[in-house]
Amino acid sequence: MPSADEIRGFREGDKLSIVEVCADLGISRRTFYEWRMKNRAPRCITLPNGSLRIRRSEYQRWLASREEAA
Repeated sequence: MPSADEIRGFREGDKLSIVEVCADLGISRRTFYEWRMKNRAPRCITLPNGSLRIRRSEYQRWLASREEAA
């Protein structure tokens, strides 16, 4: 049976922070939030503390949709 730390690591690994997404895309946080206001960013999850996360599967889907549009 996995430990609590392993479960927590898996759950956190399934979601990306805004910083991670911005680093991967090579954009600033400001650009990300501008895209988000224009509904052009990947869908986000708002955590109870107010911070945002993006499911890795959603991020990959979003990237694929950008690829088709290019």
